[in-house]
Amino acid sequence: MKPKHKALLLNFIAFVTLFLIIRLTLGYYIPIASVYLAVISAIIATILAPKFGVVKTNDGEKVLMKWIFIKGMREI
Repeated sequence: MKPKHKALLLNFIAFVTLFLIIRLTLGYYIPIASVYLAVISAIIATILAPKFGVVKTNDGEKVLMKWIFIKGMREI
């Protein structure tokens, strides 16, 4: 699998996982319309989800992760 495809897939999996957790949790505790619940969940998941990207180095392409809960970038 190419590193670009891997980064895209990891971004999608991270976002969807957080989105579903947040949507189900908020839906359980706060009775609001499902459209607003989905929008709020999407905004929160976008902010909290880790970001994956591809960086070209001398050794080749590497997939790196940046997240608000860790300092710097981590290699995947």
